[in-house]
Amino acid sequence: MKIISLFSVVRGYNIPVIVLAQYLSSIFILAPEKRALWVLLDFNLFIIVLVSSLTIASGYIINNFYDSKKDLINRPNKSKLDRLVSQRTKLNVYFTLNFIVAILACFVSLRAVLFFSTYIFLIWFYSHKLKKIVLIGNLTASFLAVLPFFAILLYYKNLYPQIFAHATFLFLLLLIREMIKDLENIKGDIANDYQTIPVIFGEIFSKKIITFLTISTIIPVYFLVDIYEVGYMDIYFYISLIVLIFFLSLLWKSYDKLSYLKLHNILKFLVVSGVFCIVLINPEVLIHGKILLKL
Repeated sequence: MKIISLFSVVRGYNIPVIVLAQYLSSIFILAPEKRALWVLLDFNLFIIVLVSSLTIASGYIINNFYDSKKDLINRPNKSKLDRLVSQRTKLNVYFTLNFIVAILACFVSLRAVLFFSTYIFLIWFYSHKLKKIVLIGNLTASFLAVLPFFAILLYYKNLYPQIFAHATFLFLLLLIREMIKDLENIKGDIANDYQTIPVIFGEIFSKKIITFLTISTIIPVYFLVDIYEVGYMDIYFYISLIVLIFFLSLLWKSYDKLSYLKLHNILKFLVVSGVFCIVLINPEVLIHGKILLKL
């Protein structure tokens, strides 16, 4: 049971999605001139993806460590499972994972060591301090969720403008999800003195900001669909806008934890489906094993 508990703490079900997202981004967006097989067999890329996964896992542990009291209120069932592993064990695993990250990053470069050391520090600082600060916590959480993809970007050194459009769309989805989580977890936040937007300004004001952010997703989608080349992935972005319209209609009808959880799951579906839809940028690679360099 303790293994299952630790798996729950590190949210092991999320990490494979992040690994897949990093590899698909490398093949279809960041290194389009390389054969897919070469990307998959790149040892340095493998280390970066592995180190990213370990860093994210350690991040979930330290976040769980600091949120244990709040989770007793907001997620009682998950909290009971997570508490099968002692706080001391969680910290031991946390420091062990970070030590392994530092060692593995050395195989890539000093720059990788600095990047992941900074990433580890930012996750800790967010969990310990920033998470309780109104809006800053939301922005930081969303930024940290996108940051692993910048590790891949720094490795390939390809600063294609469409990459930032993809990152902006993903960042907005994650930011909206963080604000939905604040609505979902408002009771635990009040009890533990978390200064979130719904706690300070109320649910209606929070919904107005979420509505503004949702409408703002039109901007990166416009660039991705009309300006840059995303192949058949434009289908995903069109469907995403339709889903987000439906999301907004549900948002203003939601006033309880279960309703907010449904909205949370809609956003999670968009993020996860977006990972798989990266293949639509150039599906020919699955047939020919190579992406042609576009001039």
